[in-house]
Amino acid sequence: MKRSEYDVIVIGGGIIGLATAMRLTQQFPALRVAVLEKEPEIALHQTGHNSGVIHAGIYYAPGSQKANFSSTGGRMLRDFCDERGIEYEMCGKLIIATTRAEVPLLEELFHRGTVNGALMLRMLDREEILEMEPHAAGVKAVYSPNTGIVDFTEVSRAYAAEFLENGGDVLTSTEILGVVRGSGRLLLKTSGPELATSRVINCAGLHADNVARMMGADIGVRIVPFRGEYFTIRPERSGLVNGLIYPVPDTRLPFLGVHFTKRVSGSVEAGPSAVLALAREGYGRMNLSLTDTLGTLLYPGFWRMSRSYWKTGIHEQYRSIVKGAFVRSLQKLVPEIRGEDLYEPGAGVRAQAIDRRGRLIQDFSIAETEDAIHVLNAPSPGATASLAIGKYIVDMARRSFGLDM
Repeated sequence: MKRSEYDVIVIGGGIIGLATAMRLTQQFPALRVAVLEKEPEIALHQTGHNSGVIHAGIYYAPGSQKANFSSTGGRMLRDFCDERGIEYEMCGKLIIATTRAEVPLLEELFHRGTVNGALMLRMLDREEILEMEPHAAGVKAVYSPNTGIVDFTEVSRAYAAEFLENGGDVLTSTEILGVVRGSGRLLLKTSGPELATSRVINCAGLHADNVARMMGADIGVRIVPFRGEYFTIRPERSGLVNGLIYPVPDTRLPFLGVHFTKRVSGSVEAGPSAVLALAREGYGRMNLSLTDTLGTLLYPGFWRMSRSYWKTGIHEQYRSIVKGAFVRSLQKLVPEIRGEDLYEPGAGVRAQAIDRRGRLIQDFSIAETEDAIHVLNAPSPGATASLAIGKYIVDMARRSFGLDM
């Protein structure tokens, strides 16, 4: 029978919330811990719409949490999968410069990845590219053999199963509606029972800023949702791609550009774009939440960000509306791809934190308040680094919450 009083409640049943909860019960087995998830199942939002890539840590600024957690987290994730018999494939990735002008940026990525501990990176010339990806275009590439693919929903279910075995509770269909402080406790008003706890760990993803404000925290950022649209390549044409093929990205932005992604199921996806979503859970173009949209439009940081990146925004919107433009972006990497090769359109929504000055928060952002820890920004490679992030949060909780071993 589920309890109504807990020592720690984790809000959000995505991969980071579950990794954190699992770690809590491993390290502090006497704690009463619950995970609150507003959906009827775990891992339905960012985790369930993830591209499934185990990142090696190439793109991120050296010394950043993304850089530090990615390579470590990738090893921890693979060990976890080995122990639990979860299928994954280290298929490798090519980051391809399609013009000579992109080569200096590619070389900078190679340097970043090497500093960040991405193992066995190699620079490839045109002939070596064709040996790995015969249908790819490009003058030079970075090859990362330490990049792989996995089903992160399956990984999340394994985290949840171990958490439950350790005595934790997963409360699905339980949305947090409000928080009241009293007598040294937090009373959580939910769509189900009222719950009491000493501490909260906020891993609410797309709604993390709302949960923080609900708790009275001034966090200085707002989550702005970006929809990433993609297609699946028809099975008879999926042989155009052997593994993962990425372009050289704009390192000023947290998005990697449209690319080709092999999935553990054997299918190949093309995308995603990055367009402003009109709802935090706006997976369809017509999905609209007036509350979410007004929240974005009334936020000064959004307009300051837009002034810096309006050209990119218009290009992404055009590519979203005009399929031919989307295809042309893909053809820079694989010239033989055609519009009719793409079917089953889908989308995910990325929770991107933007501060009041209009800066896109590039790194993970995890903040402490009096009685809570808030995960405010944990996009890609958040899933890859979930175990490392969970360990970091639990170490923070041990100090901040005064937890005893």
